[in-house]
Amino acid sequence: PSDLPLTDQVDYDDHPAVHELREHALWSEGMVWSSPERHGQISGIMKLQIDHLPLSMGGMRPTQGRTLAVMQVSGGSQSFNAVNTLRLLGRWMRMITIPNQSSVAKAFLEFDDDGRMKPSSYYDRIVDVMEELVRFTVLTRWHAGQLVDRYSERKASGVPIDAANDLSAIAIRSA
Repeated sequence: PSDLPLTDQVDYDDHPAVHELREHALWSEGMVWSSPERHGQISGIMKLQIDHLPLSMGGMRPTQGRTLAVMQVSGGSQSFNAVNTLRLLGRWMRMITIPNQSSVAKAFLEFDDDGRMKPSSYYDRIVDVMEELVRFTVLTRWHAGQLVDRYSERKASGVPIDAANDLSAIAIRSA
């Protein structure tokens, strides 16, 4: 992420780091967004990465229907500001955000000299979140398209409404 330009800094987002980020997003089935909490919010570099993921990109949606786990680390006391923001952004990006999340307080105490996380309830929680992400990803794998299907997008693209199978037909009949 340190190679990413600021949004709208490069014409047409024509930058190798932006292309790479978007390619990874399109490739993925699920994502983990983890941010340090800075001044009560997600970090600027985390927001920059999210800002480089458009809702639509040449007919493809790089985040829509993918599962999402959110996490944060804090230098001080327990907080949920960053995970709440990440959860909100995930919903905005039309991702399937799992219920579980992780927030590690006083993160500087939770790692050994080699940078590995020490055994703790925080560690256990992260494993729980990752297991849940995998479960939701597998469970929704074949249904993600249905879960994020929208009447307004079908209508705008000119897809004919099948009154026998499309629930939106109810709105059309009563109009």
